[in-house]
Amino acid sequence: MQGLVFWLAYPLLWLISILPFRLFYVFSDLIYVLVYHLIGYRKKTVVKNLKIAFPEKSEKERNIIKKKFYRHMCDMFLEMIKTMNISEKEIKKRFVFTHPEEIENINKLGKGVLVMCGHYASYEWMISMEVYGLKLKGHGIYKRIRNKRFDKLIKDIRGKFNTEMIESHRVVSTIARHQKNDLKGIYGMIADQTPKRANYKFWTDFMGVKVPFFTGSEKLAKDFDMPVYYLEVEKVKRGFYQARLKEITNNPQSEPEFFITTEFRNRLEAQIKNHPEFYLWTHKRWKHRNAPIPENAVVK
Repeated sequence: MQGLVFWLAYPLLWLISILPFRLFYVFSDLIYVLVYHLIGYRKKTVVKNLKIAFPEKSEKERNIIKKKFYRHMCDMFLEMIKTMNISEKEIKKRFVFTHPEEIENINKLGKGVLVMCGHYASYEWMISMEVYGLKLKGHGIYKRIRNKRFDKLIKDIRGKFNTEMIESHRVVSTIARHQKNDLKGIYGMIADQTPKRANYKFWTDFMGVKVPFFTGSEKLAKDFDMPVYYLEVEKVKRGFYQARLKEITNNPQSEPEFFITTEFRNRLEAQIKNHPEFYLWTHKRWKHRNAPIPENAVVK
């Protein structure tokens, strides 16, 4: 059954990926009508999240953000599919690293590097770092999809520009192996995930609401002594993004506990407040806000 679903869907996905960009975004507009107006995909979650994050805004203001978000979400999802057949020239035109010296500085470090980002703007096209002269092997941390064929497709898409995907449960052993063999890599992690209940170790305000925060990125950085950077991506206009790699710390082991996590939170929050329509509001980021805080947890 999974194979049948894949082979029915794949031809459509391939056709979408070869559409000229003008037709591509017309198609995205049609998908928006389907997803927002007809299906109403996770509308209740989006409305609830926006109310939690922006209680000071009127319902009208939140509705404007909501509609803009759905348009952006449809664009971003289809842009991931577009990656199947996008050229290096085209990706460099549409996803621009505005400060290439930051990439050169990373090349000069001579060690593995951790890059943290959130579900904001286009985290999918961060795979283009190597076309800007990054000499470190690119790796993305992800959760495997149950459908094996779709899982391979996603890995192939995200590996378009030589990025290798690592399943989340294998990241520690993989980085350890890389360091043992002197293989220097750059590891991209979407770090605003909701932690599992067993990892409710750190609670902090996110958009003004106290929630448990994922600290796995910080632990990796400290355990493997990897400098940490924040990937700041801004959407300039439809289909065009600008990105920067901003240093959080070059010496993670000397930083106070939870400094890296808090600094990441601060930078992501600033972007969300500036342009909230580009955050992934279907993500249930605040679902544990009313959960009891464990006695041994750190609260800041």
